[in-house]
Amino acid sequence: MSGAAGNQSSPGTTEDYSYGSWYIDEPQGGQELQPEGAVPSCQPSVSPGLLHTCLAVMSIVVLLLLVMLVRRRQSWLQCGYGRLGLPSPVDFLSADGPWVVPTAVFVVLFSSLCLLLLAEAPLPFLTLATTSSQGPWKMLALLYYPAFYYSLAACATIRHGASHLLGSVLSWAYFGVQVWQRAECPQVPKIYKYYSLLASMPLLLGLGFLSLWYPVQLVRSFSHRTGAGSKRLQSSYLEEYLRTLLYLKKLRSSSHTSKRGFLSQAWVCFRHCIYTSQQGFRLPLNLVLSATLTGTAIYQVALLLLVGVVPTIQKVRAGITTDVSYLLAGFGVVLSEDRQEVVKLVKYHLWALEVCYISALVLSCLLTFLVLTRSLVTHRANLRALYRGAVLDLGPLHQSPHPSRQAIFCWMNFSAYQTAFTCLGLLVQQVIFFLVTMALAFLVFMPVLHGRNLLLLRLLASLWPFWLTLVLAVILQNMAVHWVFLKTHHGRPKLTNRGVLYATTFLLFLVNVLVGSMVATWRVVLSALYNAIHFSQMDLSLLPPRAATLDPGYHMYCNFLKIEVSQAHPAMIAFCALLLRRKKPQPSSAPQDGLRVGMEEEGMQLLQTNDPVAKGIGPRSCQGRVRWGLAYTLLYNPALQAFRKKALSGARANGTQS
Repeated sequence: MSGAAGNQSSPGTTEDYSYGSWYIDEPQGGQELQPEGAVPSCQPSVSPGLLHTCLAVMSIVVLLLLVMLVRRRQSWLQCGYGRLGLPSPVDFLSADGPWVVPTAVFVVLFSSLCLLLLAEAPLPFLTLATTSSQGPWKMLALLYYPAFYYSLAACATIRHGASHLLGSVLSWAYFGVQVWQRAECPQVPKIYKYYSLLASMPLLLGLGFLSLWYPVQLVRSFSHRTGAGSKRLQSSYLEEYLRTLLYLKKLRSSSHTSKRGFLSQAWVCFRHCIYTSQQGFRLPLNLVLSATLTGTAIYQVALLLLVGVVPTIQKVRAGITTDVSYLLAGFGVVLSEDRQEVVKLVKYHLWALEVCYISALVLSCLLTFLVLTRSLVTHRANLRALYRGAVLDLGPLHQSPHPSRQAIFCWMNFSAYQTAFTCLGLLVQQVIFFLVTMALAFLVFMPVLHGRNLLLLRLLASLWPFWLTLVLAVILQNMAVHWVFLKTHHGRPKLTNRGVLYATTFLLFLVNVLVGSMVATWRVVLSALYNAIHFSQMDLSLLPPRAATLDPGYHMYCNFLKIEVSQAHPAMIAFCALLLRRKKPQPSSAPQDGLRVGMEEEGMQLLQTNDPVAKGIGPRSCQGRVRWGLAYTLLYNPALQAFRKKALSGARANGTQS
């Protein structure tokens, strides 16, 4: 046997029957085969950890320089001794501060969170040996990234030329490093090759905007020298608000309103449904941040849902072969005897599944955007009513006008909760709408279009006695109520034929149970759809009015309004600014468009109006009107109600007591 085996191979053969040659597909030299279409890992020219460390050191240096600048300015004002002087990153309760910088910084922070969820290294300068130890480091990264961008946001709150210069350098560095990294490694192997690039687009837009905004403010600070002008009354917004509040509006006649055309009425209805800016009112910064973060959250969640499912469906559809007929036959499903026709049918159904998924995603994004845009109108209406002193039915809001620990906690978390509610609400809507569209497509539209697999329609058709009985029962009862059981005598409705009413109620009891089962099913479906659509709307409780305070989102919104109204009331801030300016008179060279202390009525300069009717009134009437308007506004200020006498704690309009 051994000799025979030895005779089969000649001495001159060079064939190697070693163990490794048996597996032809095994890569030689220890190299791993890359799957078809896979993206290899990118090796940047400069380590991301080194770049990030340099940026972190630069951020710390900028923060120290800002602290020195703040302490120096406070020393000049003789009010900063013994304080740390750490600048605030955002003036959340400022009436007229720059809101574009906080908005851009918060977009950058949220985009960093979205990229952090799928990142291999939670901290760019940290290299982990195993992925199991990422949990604690990712929790630490949630605190690290806000500290990392702290200096970038704080440069805008100081409002000084030096801070704008530091902000320009820092924003350019951040933006340049991000662009460099995305240009070197635009593709990643996780989820989708371009997911990281697409998910970082809001981050790049935010940093790019800041890299342009800071240089513009730097040029303005050197050209206009606005340092002294910042001591004026917080600004034009408060003046515009008070002018709008106390402006004598002309009454419009009914004939004028009746002459409105169809386009005018349509525009009025559109403005009631969609938020549009109104003169003399500005949303608080927290609501602006919530609206911006909502749009960013919709983009990030929709992008993740899109690139995580659609490319996979497309790959599966492209890889369908005739072997799928054997797979379906194993489950007892025979679509056709022709294998090529089976392949076409499977690809067609996968294409329909992809269309249903994309349609549900588009519908979810549109509904979420429209609902949250509509909620801005509700926010404005509630704030304007509370500014006037009205008592809204907002749960515990009217019980205590002064802030509480719980109210401050809710105010701090409002924007973050709104962003989280938007993400989860969009995900829930996507699941529900995808199931609904898929059921309609595969059980109704496609069977009707192709004329086969009419299982659902045949089932519904076989139950025609059931549906006919329900329809006839509902129609006959409504007709009997209209013609038999209800009569009108002298203009008043009256119940008649009670005997027939009792007999009909008894006879149709079982039929009405079936009708009630269908109504109950519709109630469940309607409640699910309504709550899914309005899940991200915090100004609307998803629970009944008696249990509205148990809804955490609605309860947080009520407390948020309490803090905003009591601490950032425009009339209150304007009045306090007037009182403070009385203590520090301006020099004679003060600008004429500001508030002058020498005038007996401070509000006269503030409330200048271009109305010729108002100018024709005597000075005593104007002064009286201004005083009455200011007193009426301060009467309903929630921040002052807690410090009044008990006789005025329940004051109402026209001096009436509660």
